[in-house]
Amino acid sequence: MSPSFLGLPDRLADGRTPRAVIFGAGHGSTYPGKDSSGHALAADAIRAASQGDAPLVEHWDFDLGGPLFDGKPVCCVDAGDISTILHDNAENRVRIEAKTREVLALPAAPILLGGDDSVVTPFLAGFADHGPVWILQIDAHIDWRDEVHGERYGYSSPMRRASEMAHVAGMVQVGLRSVGSARLAEIEAARHYGSRFVTAREIHAQGVEAALRHIPEGARVVVTFDCDSLDPAIMPGVAARTPGGLTYTQVIDLIAGLGKRARIAGFDLVELYLPADVDGMSALTAARLLVNVIGAIVRQV
Repeated sequence: MSPSFLGLPDRLADGRTPRAVIFGAGHGSTYPGKDSSGHALAADAIRAASQGDAPLVEHWDFDLGGPLFDGKPVCCVDAGDISTILHDNAENRVRIEAKTREVLALPAAPILLGGDDSVVTPFLAGFADHGPVWILQIDAHIDWRDEVHGERYGYSSPMRRASEMAHVAGMVQVGLRSVGSARLAEIEAARHYGSRFVTAREIHAQGVEAALRHIPEGARVVVTFDCDSLDPAIMPGVAARTPGGLTYTQVIDLIAGLGKRARIAGFDLVELYLPADVDGMSALTAARLLVNVIGAIVRQV
């Protein structure tokens, strides 16, 4: 059995309700003939990469401007992984959505470790009774395909499916660059829906405010983070490396700024592809990003 993220408990003492609950899901809706097993390794790799910082949870964290839990008791737990099976797409979606609903009912902020981008759709569906929510997608690609190989819930479609959810009030898509599966039809569909596009070049030129200004103040926001949003120089462990991506500092500034402007209601991290990682660099970067997410959630009023 793998260690938990940062050595966090699976429940809090004295029956306290956690502020955030981490859980993993290795498989979502995999395309016919494809194998998502490389992505299914991600959650445990991130947990393993966090172990160096596990004894330091009460130490000063310069990313956060203080200790992880801001001098207060631990208020985040790691619930482990839910059971998912390659190509058991419909059942995987049911289980991911059910776990998300379970966490939200506590109430706590769910933090999902994927898995490829197909785990995002049932994760977002789990917020149906907790809307309206905005989506902040941090990704190199817009993920607006209606279907691929007959599968409507695969990794190219989560934002298209999210646009069909009544509880989703709007979305901001940040870090876009280069070329992906989107054609003119997908761009037009996203724009017609009202999605706000913020390219990586705009973030490099204008800073994270280029994205944050589109999020209504006080909104409840679900963040979906695709590892390929980061530049491959610091995040090589992805299936589609593309130069010109966001920096680590830009992403943690975006998370911190969102925590001050709005309310982070949930977070997922997807598309970490361990077969392409270099010396554990991507898993370590992902673990540090997760620390910043927990820190931002803890600091929300």
